[in-house]
Amino acid sequence: MGHVTAGTDDLVAEGHHRRGSGFWGLALGSIGVVYGDIGTSPLYAFREALHAATHGGTEMAREAVLGVVSLILWALIVIVTLKYVVLLLRADNKGEGGTLTLMALAQRALGRSGFTLVLLGAVGAAMFYGDAIITPAVSVLSAVEGLELVTPSFAPYVVPLTVAIIVGLFAVQSHGTARVGAFFGPVMVAWFVVIGLLGLVHLADEPGVFAAINPWHAISFMLGHGHIGFVTLGAVFLAVTGAEALYADLGHFGRRPIQIAWLGLVLPSLALNYLGQGALVLKNPAALENPFFLMAPSWALIPMVVLATIATIIASQAVITGAYSLTRQAIQLGLLPRMKISHTSEHQSGQIYISQVNTALAIGVILLVLAFESSSRLASAYGIAVTTTMVVTAVMAYIVIWKVWRWSPLTAALVITPFLLIDLAFLAANLLKVVDGGWVPLMIALVLMLIMITWRRGTRIVLDKTRKTEVPLMTIVNSLETGSAARVPGTAIFLTSDPDYAPTALLHSLKHYKALHKKVAILTIKVEDDPVVADADRIAMERVSDSFTRVRVAFGYMEDPNVPKALALCRKAGWTFDIMSTSFFLSRRHMRGGKTPLMPLWQRKLYMILARNADDASDYFSIPSNRVVEIGTQVLI
Repeated sequence: MGHVTAGTDDLVAEGHHRRGSGFWGLALGSIGVVYGDIGTSPLYAFREALHAATHGGTEMAREAVLGVVSLILWALIVIVTLKYVVLLLRADNKGEGGTLTLMALAQRALGRSGFTLVLLGAVGAAMFYGDAIITPAVSVLSAVEGLELVTPSFAPYVVPLTVAIIVGLFAVQSHGTARVGAFFGPVMVAWFVVIGLLGLVHLADEPGVFAAINPWHAISFMLGHGHIGFVTLGAVFLAVTGAEALYADLGHFGRRPIQIAWLGLVLPSLALNYLGQGALVLKNPAALENPFFLMAPSWALIPMVVLATIATIIASQAVITGAYSLTRQAIQLGLLPRMKISHTSEHQSGQIYISQVNTALAIGVILLVLAFESSSRLASAYGIAVTTTMVVTAVMAYIVIWKVWRWSPLTAALVITPFLLIDLAFLAANLLKVVDGGWVPLMIALVLMLIMITWRRGTRIVLDKTRKTEVPLMTIVNSLETGSAARVPGTAIFLTSDPDYAPTALLHSLKHYKALHKKVAILTIKVEDDPVVADADRIAMERVSDSFTRVRVAFGYMEDPNVPKALALCRKAGWTFDIMSTSFFLSRRHMRGGKTPLMPLWQRKLYMILARNADDASDYFSIPSNRVVEIGTQVLI
């Protein structure tokens, strides 16, 4: 359940917990937000892996059970503990983590924003969306399926009930999740304690299951089972599909709380539960039907189904809010068009809601549930997206370790290569699932990658095209200072991406109005590679002439670009700014197809659709609509 991005901003505002919560409060919060995904994997991971190892039968050799349990335990130790908890949590960008954060670090280290790094970032981000659609579907469905063990008569209601829960989950997103989020930590603590105790109780069924702690059982199973071992490896990966959340939510909770939560509660509980499932199946092979729920005594089955459903809703919530956060980062980094970002809290800026993302995820999740109808079938579609992201993370981590940490290329390679090889092995094993449903996240990711690449390429083409018609700013300034145009009271702020050239809106304003405000600011908004920009570094001002000023406003890629608030900081620099006597001039570009296409026809049409549906710039930059003047220009692409 690959949590790939800077995580669940919707639940935890940047820096809020660090300032207002103690260490154990942070650890508790991380259990509720970071570990919801990986914590619900025992519902289906062991079952699916053992099904793969035994060809779906109920007759199983002892070595198959020990091999699967050993593979799961060592995947948790090597991938989650060593790669993420020990290594990658150190690769932060001013305290923030995530795939796009790693991309920004690598770009800065190499001193350029090369296409390869951007492509890697786009792959990681796109794969997350593919995985985010599967996570709520497989998680909630696997929990509700526990009702079938209470009585088979519940079977026809599993899918409708799952759909109802998912509809309700997405319907409440616009109201914010702060109140619900406060219960995430305690509920997930209860979940981990319960699944750990269930596993502990069943260890007595077959104490010999402890032999699975020896990694030789994992190795010998893989070596001795050929193709079956490889297929099993793809199913084993289901146990670690929440690993990216460890790195993604680094900025919200900090390294130490996440590490302590994992080592002190989450890993021991997961290990005990998987060992307990193995012991149960060794004693009673028929329990493979649903070993997780069959560990619970009959009187506790319904409460366990309820607890599992709540836990999977929490896991799904983390992915949904992670999608909002990732989208905001992608917009800031120029990978997606602007979208309306709504804030659901007056106190925590990180609590956001994006309607387009919510609707797309809801439709995708419901269609998956209706199409696959069971968690076992959905499990075949699961894992490819996360393994791809892990490979991308490993490649970019090599650049960071080499260039940012200044380790030698050889040392960095010796550290990363083992993890990369393991990630590639899991990816290859998961590629076997393509025909059985793995094509779903790949198709979703491919579409999103095309959108990201198209938007980035089209935006650059438009900027290059408009720059050819622009006039150097100083040429206009010198002309205006000689009194060639009438000046009217007030302040005009013209937004532009290149402060050295006169904005198109300025040229058209002079052309049509033959007048200009007495005070003019050329405003450039820049998104930095840092997640958050300090107020002291947010504003840079340069006096060009008596009436012209260049202003640069910087935002971090994790921030919402609120221009009026940023400009209020100009008072400290001596520039009087009153938004009620200020007009903001924006250029609205209308795309049309030129006779000589600058990009393939399909890509041009896609870019024009994206541009038409992009959120209004004034809304995106939080500029009051009654202070905005938009001037349209046509651009042929």
